[in-house]
Amino acid sequence: MTFVTVHCPHGDSEQIVKRGKTRRGPQRYLCQNTACIIGSFLLDYRNRGCLPEVKQQIIDMSLNASGVRDTARSLHISPTTVLSALKKKEAVLESVNTALLRTLAPETVTVDIERAGEAEMDEMWSFVGHKGNPRWLWHAIDHGTGAVLAYVFGRRQDAVFLKLQTLLEPFGLTHYSTDHWGAYRRHLAPEEHTAGKQHTQKIERKHLTLRTRLKRLVRKTICFSKTTQMHDMVIGLFVNRYAFGRAV
Repeated sequence: MTFVTVHCPHGDSEQIVKRGKTRRGPQRYLCQNTACIIGSFLLDYRNRGCLPEVKQQIIDMSLNASGVRDTARSLHISPTTVLSALKKKEAVLESVNTALLRTLAPETVTVDIERAGEAEMDEMWSFVGHKGNPRWLWHAIDHGTGAVLAYVFGRRQDAVFLKLQTLLEPFGLTHYSTDHWGAYRRHLAPEEHTAGKQHTQKIERKHLTLRTRLKRLVRKTICFSKTTQMHDMVIGLFVNRYAFGRAV
């Protein structure tokens, strides 16, 4: 009798037990490591779109200027598989840079706020389905380091700005640099607010990076988001991975 050691392809754990079989017959396994976020897996996938490495490629390509159909053609899978893999990431996204917040220890919070008390805020236009349905990305970055602090999606309205302002409260910001959009003047005290494009150059550069890296944000293109869910999720994935430094 031959014994084969089975390793979890997601966490390289050997704490594996059998978990029945699929309807087509292959053996299904269960990873008992509590740190494993996948749990159930197969050793031999018949559907290429179920391979863990293919799922990772879907995310990587989506965040590097590839559309849904580009990704499907390159990986030899269906567009439905691409959409399904992206949607499964929605639950793990965060709108606030919690990693940065955790570095503000109680004994150093005063020093950090003095050094990083100024933020740049701006809104970036896009659309879902057609240009008559705009979707704005509102976000804020640290003026000194360029680190993204938080972001929200919505219309270009005061209510959306107030959501962003609420997310920024834990950072203890003391000054804001923005453009001349009226929502900032209506809700920020004059002594805490400076308006003008000369003070928002770093966040404008962030916008350029987003439009270069995400195909659905490129101007003068036929590639665009058909649903609000996919629009917000792909941009959120990009921010979480490359701005917040999270493994998503």
